[in-house]
Amino acid sequence: MGEEERKKDVVMKIGPKILDLLEKAGEIELEDVEININELEIQLPSTLGAIVAPPEKIIQKAKKPEAILEAAFTPYVQEYPGQIREITLGAGKRTGGSRGKVLKVGGEKSPAYYLFEKPPPNPPAIALDVFDVPPPLPKAIKVHLGDVLNDPAAWANLAVERFGADLVTIHLLSTDPLIKDAPPKIAAKTIENVLQTVDVPIIVGGCGDPKKDAEVFIEVAERFHGERLLLSSVTLDMDEAGVLSRVAKAAAEHDQLVLAFTALDLNRAKELNRKLYQYLPEDLILMDLTTAALGYGLEYSFTIHERARLAALMGDAELQHPTLSGTTNAWAAREAWLNIGPEWEPRELRGPLWETVTALCLLLAGVDIFMMMHPRAVSTVKKVIRELSNIGGAKPEKIANWVSANI
Repeated sequence: MGEEERKKDVVMKIGPKILDLLEKAGEIELEDVEININELEIQLPSTLGAIVAPPEKIIQKAKKPEAILEAAFTPYVQEYPGQIREITLGAGKRTGGSRGKVLKVGGEKSPAYYLFEKPPPNPPAIALDVFDVPPPLPKAIKVHLGDVLNDPAAWANLAVERFGADLVTIHLLSTDPLIKDAPPKIAAKTIENVLQTVDVPIIVGGCGDPKKDAEVFIEVAERFHGERLLLSSVTLDMDEAGVLSRVAKAAAEHDQLVLAFTALDLNRAKELNRKLYQYLPEDLILMDLTTAALGYGLEYSFTIHERARLAALMGDAELQHPTLSGTTNAWAAREAWLNIGPEWEPRELRGPLWETVTALCLLLAGVDIFMMMHPRAVSTVKKVIRELSNIGGAKPEKIANWVSANI
């Protein structure tokens, strides 16, 4: 048998088997096979012409959508094992105080402004700073104070009646041993004058000297029994000086609140709170975790407040206290008041903007009370708080054309 005849014989034998396999498998894959073809002829059926017809004959023009597809969206709502304690500042006449207005803060059961979970029961509050000795203030603030700088009671009244303060902070700088070293009784007299002038809750600010502040706080706590003043602030330095327990006991005995201050350290905040728990009820404690200004470490302050809030909601009882921000620290930033060139003007707006942005950042981290100073910053932050708290009140149709709006 010749070579050609042998090949034909092989094809005749295996050809039907290959076709049978293809029919069953649908396809076949060959590996390491080399095929040599001299000529290849492909015959196509006449019906293929319909398949390769011009696109315009077989593709229909897509219709424009006439409406947005509707799809249900249900945000995930989380339940948290912990919540922030609700605390009342100031006491009315029925509860042994003299305040016409009392203020509740705290009580949150979800992160700041997770309105789709559980809205905060109490909006954040704003305190305006007042000093018993005029400090060096930027001109942008002085122009709003007029002639009240030397009268703390008149200054406090201006803060409440004109600037809308929810409460007032009286900083007793005169008690500083390096300034006037005023005795506690004189400081208490200043607080008495302010209490008689305004009817909002009062924050009593010390001078920063642990021992002198302890003397002043004890005197004020005893003299104004039941007023639920906020003593600002108690620190671990007081504990080292051996006076923390005396202040805490006086606060507990006379129903005053204390502000526990620590510098950007949650472990120290928890340590200070544990020490205070030995002497006074937990619902008499607020926390100040430190406020760094915009451009001067604001991100650290935001993080520490956010971490404290989340830890509290997850069940850390030592951090379940309302928080306070010394937002006026924004004015310590040079950019808030320094003359640094025409591209940074107008300077009278730069400071309020610096204070406002500092406050708004910490508002979103969950701060409950803001110590502020500039009237424009106060009004702006109050407006933002109202807008954020306006559940279901937004009107999307009013902002639909914001891209083309003329501002």
